[in-house]
Amino acid sequence: MRFSASTAPRLIPATNLPCPVCLRPSRSIFPKYNYVIQGCTACGHRFIHHAPEPEHVAQVYDDSYFNGGEAGYPDYLAESTLLRRHGRRYAKMLRRYMQPGRVLDVGAAAGFILQGFVDGGWQGQGIEPNNTMAEYGRSQLHLPIQTGPLEHLNTQSFSPQYQYDLISMIQVVAHFYELQQAFQVASEATKPGGYWLIETWNRDSLTAKLLGPGWHEYSPPSVLHWFAPKDLAKLAQQFGFEEVARGRPVKRISGAHAKSLLGYKLAENWWGKVPAQLLRLVPDGLEIPYPAEDLFWALYRKQL
Repeated sequence: MRFSASTAPRLIPATNLPCPVCLRPSRSIFPKYNYVIQGCTACGHRFIHHAPEPEHVAQVYDDSYFNGGEAGYPDYLAESTLLRRHGRRYAKMLRRYMQPGRVLDVGAAAGFILQGFVDGGWQGQGIEPNNTMAEYGRSQLHLPIQTGPLEHLNTQSFSPQYQYDLISMIQVVAHFYELQQAFQVASEATKPGGYWLIETWNRDSLTAKLLGPGWHEYSPPSVLHWFAPKDLAKLAQQFGFEEVARGRPVKRISGAHAKSLLGYKLAENWWGKVPAQLLRLVPDGLEIPYPAEDLFWALYRKQL
């Protein structure tokens, strides 16, 4: 089911909604696609005024999210080489801090990033809410990918011998519909002294500030949270994790993905019609270095 401004539920601006990071009051910042973006008055975290529903994950991250374009992917499976390479880069980077062990990749999709970790020596498992993607990873890449959201993962199975050395959350924390529950599960799944690797968008980046409400990551309901390093670190601290490193990832996207996303965003404005048409000249298979500085990765270590 593809959500749009015409199908999204209309929500009423609200004040004093508790922030999901620090529980302090928030205020309404601006509307987007008939959703209301809330801003915490204390830590600055932004999120949508959205009551979690069991149907949310199945509705938003259905097959059209991976094949329908717009705020999702025009053809996720076509990104396999780029994503596998991305996982390998992280596996190589992590050797500065730890030796390969057991990794749980959250939001693993078809398993391409997870396969990159496996290439780098890790024992990989994944969890992915979309069963079509998870089944591709199981059948084609022979990776143990469980179907379901992290929020519903059974924590009783995490006895010490089954905890993970690393939980990777690459481009996934912005999508958690029960933020505290997701991080609680991730904490219980991590060994003492283990790590979280998180990659997400930076709300405080220059790009986000310049574009304001037009920033491409303001895409509810598929994106529910907008972090900056400071509030992500605050959230990690609540679960006993301390930041040990942070940086900007090397990211490449395909021409097809760039055309789909930029075309979707440019079409929102009258002045974007002509540039959107010019995007058609970009070859689908072209690898494009991501030009903006609105991404960051952070590594957190669980206290012993």
